Amino acid sequence: MNTIDAETLRDWLEADKPIVILDVRAAADRASWAIPGSLHVDAYDQLKARNPHALDGVSLPADIPVVTVCNSGHTSLIAARQLQARGIEAISLDGGMRAWSLSWNIADVALPNSSAHVIQVRRVGKGCLSYMVGSQGEAVVIDASLQPEVYVNLAQDRGWRIIAVLDTHIHADHLSRSRLLAEQTAATIYLPEQKRVTYSFTAFQNDSTIKVGSAVLTALRTPGHTPESMCYLLDQQALLTGDTLFLQGVGRPDLHASADEARANAHLLYESLQHLLTLPTDTLILPGHTSIPTPFDRIPLITRISDLRNKAELLRLVEPEFVEALVARIPPAPPNHERIIELNEAGQAIEDPTELEAGANNCAIS
Repeated sequence: MNTIDAETLRDWLEADKPIVILDVRAAADRASWAIPGSLHVDAYDQLKARNPHALDGVSLPADIPVVTVCNSGHTSLIAARQLQARGIEAISLDGGMRAWSLSWNIADVALPNSSAHVIQVRRVGKGCLSYMVGSQGEAVVIDASLQPEVYVNLAQDRGWRIIAVLDTHIHADHLSRSRLLAEQTAATIYLPEQKRVTYSFTAFQNDSTIKVGSAVLTALRTPGHTPESMCYLLDQQALLTGDTLFLQGVGRPDLHASADEARANAHLLYESLQHLLTLPTDTLILPGHTSIPTPFDRIPLITRISDLRNKAELLRLVEPEFVEALVARIPPAPPNHERIIELNEAGQAIEDPTELEAGANNCAIS
């Protein structure tokens, strides 16, 4: 066997199978995203040139399978064959990091004073975090970024029926799967009130609520990352923040905006964050993205407002300083973001989104 598909590799990592993942990409490519726990050797150019000694300096165990990884699965196949010639059990990740983009794992989030059960669904190949909230046989999905079958199967495993699908905002770094999921499950799709989306949806306004079993989600309007951005407060205990607030930073204000609009959005974001900081200090923050590859450890990526105040320097700035710092630290835009926004506003899907969505999410500023 010369190759392994991304789903099998995901299953192996989920089962904690002893393997070594060897990333042979150039350092610049690895910097954008990597597989959790992988080793790196910058051998791409040498492998592409068919240098038979490209991996001679790499020390690997002889009794554990090695999975080689590159961007698209071609150069890693050369690497696997070189390692096989050394007697090492090596296989290449078919489709490379583009195929890995859709890989995922989950973590459960405990809410001791709520009837709700929360599952954090982590798209480990890109850093997108979506959520399933279940209570008394019903469930809602927030910010679906994976194929609908993932959420349908998770709900079936727990005896839940998906009654609603929500987005926190119009995404720019990945295609929203919310409309597809709603269509497949006959669920109601809810979006923040706005005039950007051209398909039918039920509009959420500030303080709108939705019941999931005996749990309650309350919409909080938090413009800034985008004009329509919303957070969802679950049973007054956990805040699903989308791209407004992260574990160590805040949302960027510039996507789909001019320079003047980005600065205006930064002012709005400051006001939104100040409002969120008035919530009880033990409120859990459940963000919409992570900037690092998520291990298969089932430990949720969460923090509390009290901890976030100490970790995020931006949250301690006064408004003029916050705006200037935010504008000065804007990172490169996600690849293909204008096309992704266009598709999300139209609610359109494409057959293979991996090329369109390739690359890191770049949604946070810290």
